[in-house]
Amino acid sequence: MQGLMMTQALTIGSLMAHAQRLHPHQQIVSVTADHGVFRYAYRDCFARSARLANALARLGMDRGDRVATLAWNDHRHMELYYAVSCSGGICHTVNPRLFPEQIRWILDHAEARLLFIDAMFLPLVEKLAPALQHIEHIVVMSGAQAMPATALPNVLCYETLLEEADAHFDWPTLDADDAAALCYTSGTTGNPKGVLYSHRALLLHAYACTMPDVMNLARHDVVLPVVPMFHVNAWGVPYAAILVGAKLVLPGPKMGDGETLAGLMDDEGVTLALGVPTVWQGLLEYLRKSSRKLRTLRRTIVGGSACPLSMMQAFEREQNVWVHHAWGMTELSPLGTFNAPPPGYDALPEDEQARLRASQGRPVFGIELKIVDDDNTQLPWDGKAFGALKVRGPWVCSGYYRETDNTASHDADGWFDTGDVASIDADGYMTITDRTKDVIKSGGEWISSIALENIALSHPGVRAAAVIGVQHKKWDERPLLLIVPGEPAPTRDAMLAHFEGRVAKWWIPDDVVFVDELPLTATGKISKLTLRQRYADHALPGDG
Repeated sequence: MQGLMMTQALTIGSLMAHAQRLHPHQQIVSVTADHGVFRYAYRDCFARSARLANALARLGMDRGDRVATLAWNDHRHMELYYAVSCSGGICHTVNPRLFPEQIRWILDHAEARLLFIDAMFLPLVEKLAPALQHIEHIVVMSGAQAMPATALPNVLCYETLLEEADAHFDWPTLDADDAAALCYTSGTTGNPKGVLYSHRALLLHAYACTMPDVMNLARHDVVLPVVPMFHVNAWGVPYAAILVGAKLVLPGPKMGDGETLAGLMDDEGVTLALGVPTVWQGLLEYLRKSSRKLRTLRRTIVGGSACPLSMMQAFEREQNVWVHHAWGMTELSPLGTFNAPPPGYDALPEDEQARLRASQGRPVFGIELKIVDDDNTQLPWDGKAFGALKVRGPWVCSGYYRETDNTASHDADGWFDTGDVASIDADGYMTITDRTKDVIKSGGEWISSIALENIALSHPGVRAAAVIGVQHKKWDERPLLLIVPGEPAPTRDAMLAHFEGRVAKWWIPDDVVFVDELPLTATGKISKLTLRQRYADHALPGDG
């Protein structure tokens, strides 16, 4: 016997209709290249999305077509999110920080017919255009007066398209399992892989984000996603914020500038901001140099890579801002775990508080976790055993776009292999030990590069740090520490002494290299691949 409940589809269109009805006057604030700070209400955003949907139809977009974007976080990108997905297309966000050849490969692999770009990316697209196999129209997201000159054919102006489009659009009835968005992994090894999100997955993910022990979003919040809209849908914020009716602040191309972010936070009353650790390190350094205090920010959510405990403590101590660890992946839409303080947290010993805060948190409902050994045998949740982390759930990808063989990424029971190595304690707090490819194998034992990096970053003379494994004649691999020094800069011996008593002696790095900066990936993470290539021939002391 089945229940007698309605089966109305969970779609982005139903979310848009809800927000239009319940939150029409809530604001979206956007930093743009041609308007400065631009602000309007939800109802204006969705009215323009209707015009855009008509324009897309006129340009020949059919159900299931991929509409690609190369754009920062602003109001026009938001309009595309809803116009494309709600009219039956697939919003295909492309990371402009990738190598040009990767961007070309992604656009061709996705067979995108329409490409919407910010004006600053026109020179890049001009170089790529002759090799693009499927793009029929390029739309510059700008007003007519700010349109850049170009010799490319079929280049259109975004605002002109909207002005010429009908204001009324009959939104189609879609199925919850229809594809809504497409995002490619960064492709650090091999070609990037496409993750195709359904309407249902994105709606369930948005629900999960708003829960009290997750992002705890409410209508009174002012949310600033510094994480790009081209990277896993800005961690679901363009849907979750709209679901609850929160004010949304979009930082445009100034996402990594500490002074701009601080000004935007104070001017707009931001209460919650989200981004990767490198962004918050830059903001913290600016706030220290300027002796500035943030007036309204109360919480940040940090993901993408492990956030140093020292940074969390500094934000709390210096700015009264609580930093939440979160973990996820492109393949998870991306939310997997979230770190919220447990009941009785304040009464715990300091070392236990530190252990909990440094973890990536507990799985949200909808995500199942397990850790396994090399034989795929499940390991206990005891906080000690660590192994390959696998996940499954209703917003986890079941396979990659246009790939028929997913046996390398998914096991026979459908569990997705994240490529992370982790431990899980009895209360469900998961701690990433390393990426499988980054863990250091020394004398048959594993050393966590993340644990060593967190210790290095707790030294007051270290601005940034990375640990990689380099070849050793006796032990196969040994850890090499690379740091960007602060002022005053520590000595090599002082840095190595900083590890004593904090980890087992054989974990302590064999050498320290001082660098001016660390290479970053297209998503703002430290590129361990680049460092391993750069220091592949580094001679460790005593390895003669």
